[in-house]
Amino acid sequence: MLDVCLLGTGGMMPLPYRFLTSLMVRYNGTSILIDCGEGTQVAMKEKGWSAKPIDIICFTHYHADHISGLPGMLLTMGNAERTEPLLMIGPKGLERVVNALRVIAPELPFQILFFELSEDNLTYEREGFKIEAFRVNHNVPCYGYSIEVMRNGKFDANRAKENQIPLMYWSKLQKGEEIEHEGRILTPEMVLGPARKGLKVTYCTDTRPTSGIVEHAKEADLFICEGMYGESDKIQKARENKHMMFSEAASIARDANVKELWLTHFSPSLTWPEEYMKDVRRIFPNAKAGKDGMSVDLCFEED
Repeated sequence: MLDVCLLGTGGMMPLPYRFLTSLMVRYNGTSILIDCGEGTQVAMKEKGWSAKPIDIICFTHYHADHISGLPGMLLTMGNAERTEPLLMIGPKGLERVVNALRVIAPELPFQILFFELSEDNLTYEREGFKIEAFRVNHNVPCYGYSIEVMRNGKFDANRAKENQIPLMYWSKLQKGEEIEHEGRILTPEMVLGPARKGLKVTYCTDTRPTSGIVEHAKEADLFICEGMYGESDKIQKARENKHMMFSEAASIARDANVKELWLTHFSPSLTWPEEYMKDVRRIFPNAKAGKDGMSVDLCFEED
């Protein structure tokens, strides 16, 4: 199961009713934060989640509305007596930017590890899930992210017998271990059926539409995408500033065949996003205007 919470949905500046951009995803004891705009800590408190166990922070880019909440977040994590290393992922320049922000948060009881993105597409893997970063089209280097949980095939006793796997190794192989036995390397694939559908969340903001977004969002269970402007007369402004219209996000969701679309990163002038959702749903029916604290538990499909 993937726990997903859209902590903040605002772009450019925080508002009394809308924090700046941030998303948190939890899976099997691992917590991942994408962006850390102003107000992220307050949003987490309202959700009832803690900053201390965050394992990974990913940044789309280094505009203030996506990273200005980081120094306070680090101080909170330090004051909670966290000692485990924290991994940060972001575009080139990540270590320089974070260390500059740490001038006001210099003393931390944990190490920060940096994974800088220097290519258009990169994948970071941990046990049970992977994070795919993909370049988007903004006026500074900017990336979207897909978080995908892989799911092994079901245990197949007949397959294990056909491969002459001793019964004593079935359980270990089913859990993903490799075993050497009498000169043979026994692998999990020798006792498992075809891989089953996993879970996938794709997040991108601050970009014009690109074919790469469609490619990386393909078949996502949840696609969270920038909707900076809902008003049709803002299209020229969106093009100039390299942001996205509601309708453009909906077209990407349709073309990528995602299950559900949440819009986020709204312009401060857009006080009531729902006003424009009727047109969005003509393009992609299962679309929602994001709200701070909007959450979902994504579960595996039943076999």
